[in-house]
Amino acid sequence: QVQLVESGGGSVQAGGSLRLSCAVYGVTHSLAFMGWSRQAPGKEREGIATIDSDRGSTTYGESVKGRFTVSQDNAKNTLYLQMNSLKPEDTAMYYCAAGWNGQYQYWGQGTQVSVSS
Repeated sequence: QVQLVESGGGSVQAGGSLRLSCAVYGVTHSLAFMGWSRQAPGKEREGIATIDSDRGSTTYGESVKGRFTVSQDNAKNTLYLQMNSLKPEDTAMYYCAAGWNGQYQYWGQGTQVSVSS
């Protein structure tokens, strides 16, 4: 059974940085498509970054482009999200997801990020 476990969330002041991690357990097949989404209270879930190891490509949402960087360590089965220049509007629950063929099959439980002004 595949499990995704996020960590690294917390509270930070505006302008600060955090690095989220997503450890993947129970993988018996390739999960070439991985990414991060977030959901703020009262708002819909927003996809913010993807990484596709089959295509060697990454994508970012406009709200985080230039500030966030997605990466992965295949040897450790871990996905990362480096978040710099954080803003109060980045406050949300952050989720990692994994799958293949451009679609997610598995989701983590989330890690909370709070940014104060």
